[in-house]
Amino acid sequence: MLTNHELAARIDTSDAWIVARTGIHERRIAAPEEATSDLAFAASVQALQMAGLSAQALDLVLVATVTPDMQTPACAVHLAHKLGAKNAFAFDIGAACAGSLFAMSVASQYIATGAAKKVLVVGAELLSRITNWEDRGSSILFGDGAGAMVLASTEEADGPERGLLSLQLYSDGSASDILCIPAGGSRTPLTAETLALQHNTVQMRGREVYKFAVTALVQATERIVHEHNIPMEQIKHVVAHQANARILEAVLERLKIPLEKACINIGRYGNTSSASVPLTMDEANRAGKLQPGDLILVMAIGAGMSWGAGLIRW
Repeated sequence: MLTNHELAARIDTSDAWIVARTGIHERRIAAPEEATSDLAFAASVQALQMAGLSAQALDLVLVATVTPDMQTPACAVHLAHKLGAKNAFAFDIGAACAGSLFAMSVASQYIATGAAKKVLVVGAELLSRITNWEDRGSSILFGDGAGAMVLASTEEADGPERGLLSLQLYSDGSASDILCIPAGGSRTPLTAETLALQHNTVQMRGREVYKFAVTALVQATERIVHEHNIPMEQIKHVVAHQANARILEAVLERLKIPLEKACINIGRYGNTSSASVPLTMDEANRAGKLQPGDLILVMAIGAGMSWGAGLIRW
């Protein structure tokens, strides 16, 4: 665990400053010997236990991450091997903080076509490995974590009225420079110079990200509830990417959804990118907050810019 007070001993900041701007009090940091697939494994074991499934029953393993164990092969391949998911094929989804929503969408399409019946969807990140700990604006935000869920075909679920009702995704590459990791790809390979400039870490223009995120998430939510003719009042819970408490507050205020309906844990974990939505949903479920029939709004936005919103009937 890394608290705000511990960060304040490293950089020019304070607990009060961080909490006021982000809502974050602390975040988790993986041990030096841990890789992303290790966190993904722990979350997956819990998800499979809750679903009452063995890893051998899985047809597909999807991992949403921007911090895989290595550049290639995919983190999902390492995870499937650790789980013993011998009957599943596996690959990664790269949509940054919105990755878990994109992975859920991919999983639902495989299920809809009959190509897969049981899919493990994991969001897992070791953001501490790509954070510039000297950057006062971004280092306060990020933490490590993982969350997992099992998606199954309707015939094997609890009825046609439950599950993922709709999920709409969006991307806008014209805004890719406001949140990115400039070096480490084919355009700008890692060199002594780019490493010295820490261009292998997250670079973010916070105010622009905030404005883009609020507008995009509000529009995505309004569009999906309008298309399904669902009044906002019927939404029982909001499970959103925990990017920044102020972003979530601004979005819900504009949507006229009471903040009390939001499942919020950013204070303890910080921004865990693609792990955020499944981690938050799992916590809410295990705490008994999600009851059969509850309508849940899920939403997330990340680098790309990539974002989306969805509706789940629990």
